[in-house]
Amino acid sequence: MRTNQLMGLLPYMAVFVKVVELGSFSAAAEQLGSSASSVSRQIASLEAALGVRLLERTTRRLRLTEAGSAAWARCDEMLRSARSVVTLSEQAGDTPQGCVRLSVPRAIGNQLIAPAVPEFLRRFPQVDLQLMMTDRPLDLIAGEIDLAIRITDQPPPGLAGRPLRHISHVLCASPGYLHQRGTPQHPRDLPQHDCIWLAERPGDNSWRLRHGETQEEQAVTVRGRYATNHSRARLEGVIAGLGIGCIQRFTAAQALAEGQVVAVLPEWEYMTSYYGTAWLLWQPNRFLPPKCRALIDFLLEKLADTPQQD
Repeated sequence: MRTNQLMGLLPYMAVFVKVVELGSFSAAAEQLGSSASSVSRQIASLEAALGVRLLERTTRRLRLTEAGSAAWARCDEMLRSARSVVTLSEQAGDTPQGCVRLSVPRAIGNQLIAPAVPEFLRRFPQVDLQLMMTDRPLDLIAGEIDLAIRITDQPPPGLAGRPLRHISHVLCASPGYLHQRGTPQHPRDLPQHDCIWLAERPGDNSWRLRHGETQEEQAVTVRGRYATNHSRARLEGVIAGLGIGCIQRFTAAQALAEGQVVAVLPEWEYMTSYYGTAWLLWQPNRFLPPKCRALIDFLLEKLADTPQQD
């Protein structure tokens, strides 16, 4: 194949990578600002030029052929190299510049990241920040995310990362509620109380707790008239005396310090998918742009665990 023909196929190869990453022509078209029919034609042109079928198309999904899988790996490598070339201009000097896209869980974003954004932008005037708050993990490649914060035991395969802080929860209630209803002495007492719980998935009202010293674990099903998937709203419900709530400790810290709420069963740890270590993650890349390094260092400075934080 002549060089000019190869050069003409490079855009089609990039589109092919995007289709595989997102799993459909329509999703790729939306992200590329194109149409599904145009994306389909480009893939067809690439297949015709290469003389192989890359994708098996069904009404429900796309599947890579054996030749398509091999082609995708090489096209993806090509696109990664191209992205590295683009970042070289940002690395010409030491000054961080450009846009950083950061994905974080909603509670961490609202309570910990958003309040620190003004200081970061003042400190780095040539860096823009796109903060995406979602509890649905975004793909750092397919979603074109530069950095992500996730609750995990360790970085997933293929990603580099640094631990930011431990995320724990506290069961708490207002003094007025406890005066009226009594204070639970064991997790088995919780079903007799009004509890404020997360209501996103079936089973969210099943609480699992572990005793800090004995490591005894206890699972209980709680009930209550109020449930919400917003941590600040749960805290406000607790303060209002609506029941016992389980709140991220960083969200409840001020209310605890001011005596608006009181810790319940403090010797027990609440175990949940939102329990563990918040890791700051990124794609391993020896050409990590200064803009990303600046945000990584800033978040480590501001959010790393200290004894009084958790």
